[in-house]
Amino acid sequence: NFQSIPSANQAQFPVQMASVLRKCAALFGTAAAFGVYRYCQRRLEDGHSHLSDGLRLLWDWPARWNSNWDDVGTGLGGIGGILSLLRQRGLVGAAAEQSRFSRHLLLVRHAQYEQECLTALGREQASLTGQRLRELNVRFRALRYSTMTRARETAEAILRHLPQGLDVEPCRLLEEGAPVPPEPPAANYQPPPETFTQDGRRIESAFRRFFHRAAPDQQSDSYELLVCHANVIRYFVCRALQLPPEAWLRFSLDHASITWVTIRPSGRVAVRYVGNSGHIPADKCTYL
Repeated sequence: NFQSIPSANQAQFPVQMASVLRKCAALFGTAAAFGVYRYCQRRLEDGHSHLSDGLRLLWDWPARWNSNWDDVGTGLGGIGGILSLLRQRGLVGAAAEQSRFSRHLLLVRHAQYEQECLTALGREQASLTGQRLRELNVRFRALRYSTMTRARETAEAILRHLPQGLDVEPCRLLEEGAPVPPEPPAANYQPPPETFTQDGRRIESAFRRFFHRAAPDQQSDSYELLVCHANVIRYFVCRALQLPPEAWLRFSLDHASITWVTIRPSGRVAVRYVGNSGHIPADKCTYL
């Protein structure tokens, strides 16, 4: 149930807090660390979803990659780092066997639309994207698409260019929404707070469902397609790269563009490209 999933900030908070306290204790002493703890506790009690910019700088210095962000034993990426430390010290059992192969997620934004349905140009954009995906000459394992009409129609246009027999399924978690309040705030994008709460949990649940390492029994690199929406894709990219999720509104994506994310067996994540629309002629590119 995605409603029981905490936001990205909440899921990461125990690890972030531990890092803050360690650094404060090392730099200023135990009393300072306790003061920081009480300050953060009061902010959360007052309803703040994240800490001050000053504390963000503190816990992000130096920035460290959490290789256990998708730890399957907990379901919460932030806790994976703690388990990794415990394993290193022999306090818990060894980590599960890892796959030797990568997962490739190709995220496609829906094509241009009006009143929820694709326009004539949008159908052409989606068809061009389908041709481009076919030219990549990779074997796609599955296609998941948002249940919103513009995403479904885009997926249908793409499928006409791909081999039959592909595992295809709609997914409500991939619907468009407001993932997290953007930073800096946008004057022309101000949904009510409850929208961020509801949509954010759903979109974060989608991230946890689709973004993880390959299973140990996977025998080759896998390729999967997700046809969805700009806000969702931008949030996924920030989360996958362990960047502040509030940065999602700082870049834009063309209609029917492709974003390619690779998840390595080691837990490392690489983005091959974001919003690639080079397969669409310049006079047919749109993004609004």
